[in-house]
Amino acid sequence: MTQIDNSIITRSQAGDKDAFRSLVETCQVMVFSVALKMLADEEEAKDVVQETFLRVWLNISKYDARRSFTTWLYAIVSRLCLDHLKSRTHVIAMPEDESVLRRYASADGQRELENREWVAIVRLLAEGLSPKQRLVFTLSQLEGLSSQEVEDATGMTSKQVKNNLYVARQTIRERLKKIGYE
Repeated sequence: MTQIDNSIITRSQAGDKDAFRSLVETCQVMVFSVALKMLADEEEAKDVVQETFLRVWLNISKYDARRSFTTWLYAIVSRLCLDHLKSRTHVIAMPEDESVLRRYASADGQRELENREWVAIVRLLAEGLSPKQRLVFTLSQLEGLSSQEVEDATGMTSKQVKNNLYVARQTIRERLKKIGYE
């Protein structure tokens, strides 16, 4: 998880635009990563990144330094992604998405994915997941947050996180079996 120097946060809270710019530069890759994995749409993810940092700028004075800044940031981007998912029509995986996953699954594990490949894979695997299941799966499995961090970022209880993650894993496992990848 990205660590932020507390002095940058304090200076940002005081209205220092250079400090805030540094904060954005440090965290924008993390925020984009979450948004892209959640939304499976590069342009929409970029919009969410902008919305996220706008909200951070407007609300940074309310940030409680006793909490992890990155967890607070995950909470903001997560809520925005959920709002976007709720407001759009259902995205259906395309046949070419399956071919991307098959290519990736057969390729070297060290291979770096391009954004459009992530979009195809996430769209395919997340088909059938509720927004909350997608959120918990993304934060836990794709972003590597601990269960406690997922709880803090989403506001869900431990039981809700575990249940959503269990259903997401089962659904994804079935999707993988359906396309012949076990």
